[in-house]
Amino acid sequence: MSEDVNMPQKSEASTSAEAQGTRPSYGRADKDAPPEGGQRFKSKRRRKVSYLTINKIDTVDYKEINILRRFLNDRGKILPSRQTGNTAKQQRMIASAVRKAREMALLPFVVTEMSAERREYTPRRDRYSDRNQAPSQSAAPTQEAPAKEAEAPAAESAE
Repeated sequence: MSEDVNMPQKSEASTSAEAQGTRPSYGRADKDAPPEGGQRFKSKRRRKVSYLTINKIDTVDYKEINILRRFLNDRGKILPSRQTGNTAKQQRMIASAVRKAREMALLPFVVTEMSAERREYTPRRDRYSDRNQAPSQSAAPTQEAPAKEAEAPAAESAE
């Protein structure tokens, strides 16, 4: 009687799985299996078409910076092909042309100045917001205190 309590009951599904040599499921569904209703995804996404393909551009030279700028983000990084729709061959061609243009100083390696579009966005959130005390908060009062002290002697000397 005590053996029955400690031993899990084998269901018919688990015994048939053991007979086939697969692992028993124990009531868990296969997460990768398609749903019972049919297809897993409702519709297939349309592949993005590249700017180079649309305009029938076969080669891109490093001197054509107006075309190369289309494939750079606002920081100067090369955009991935999933965003631009480039094929692997086009992406390699763009990458090598951008590298050559950077070497010849036609394109910047890094964009440090912010454009007007970038300034309109909200500032980045604080990294230490989930912690009790942030290093930037502890450093801020010490910088403000000397500034106030510097203003006080200037006001006294003016009188």
